[in-house]
Amino acid sequence: MSDTLKVFIGLIIPLAGTTLGAAMVFFMKNSMKPLVQKILLGFASGVMVAASVWSLLIPSINMSETEGKIGWLPAAIGLTLGIGFLLFLDMLIPHLHVTSNKPEGRIPSKISKSLMLVLAVTLHNIPEGMAVGVVFAGMLCGNTIITSAGAFALAIGIAIQNFPEGAIISMPLIGSGITKKRAFTYGFLSGVVEPVAALLTILLTSFVTPILPYLLAFAAGAMLYVVVDELIPDAQAGEHSNIVIIGFGVGFVLMMILDVALG
Repeated sequence: MSDTLKVFIGLIIPLAGTTLGAAMVFFMKNSMKPLVQKILLGFASGVMVAASVWSLLIPSINMSETEGKIGWLPAAIGLTLGIGFLLFLDMLIPHLHVTSNKPEGRIPSKISKSLMLVLAVTLHNIPEGMAVGVVFAGMLCGNTIITSAGAFALAIGIAIQNFPEGAIISMPLIGSGITKKRAFTYGFLSGVVEPVAALLTILLTSFVTPILPYLLAFAAGAMLYVVVDELIPDAQAGEHSNIVIIGFGVGFVLMMILDVALG
């Protein structure tokens, strides 16, 4: 299989996860139960934290040490910049969390509540796309730290956690009076940003290969921001918060196994 085909498949895999999750609107009659939503949010959080550590931060540190540099420095700088970047977008772009009625973002907007919900998911899909893009960029550069199997492990892990995310964003839209077909379309479109962000990251890295360790950590920081700012707070809202921990543990262990076994 050529590298171009590998990259294409790798970029499509996460979008497939979101698409399948959004398609649940055609099979579920009612809105998603809060308990199920909490489990899925916890699961998605666990996958993202594990992916940030094993697929991004550790390779960033190992890559820097292999190049004879201070291992933790690019990781620390990239992580900080990634958190700052998502914080900036979060403060700027109008969006709405599933468990909230108050929109966030400083840019004035009159768009509907439904579209703001979609924007919230779209916003935190950006770092996931960057994460997939940067590991495939490392693979294309011939870096021994990032293998083809490791890159696909991350893509599959992101796709697994995108499945519940696709369902979580599409199902509430049914309750707001939107048709199932349109709810599915909104869920699908929220995931399109991932392959776009991944492709842009690959193009950037191909021109500036020395910054690869920084980009790995940058993607990790952005993903961790999403977990702490959005997924965990949404999951902990209301009752039955202990179930979130179970979902988190399952997601974390699954992603860890995928990365260690395939990477």
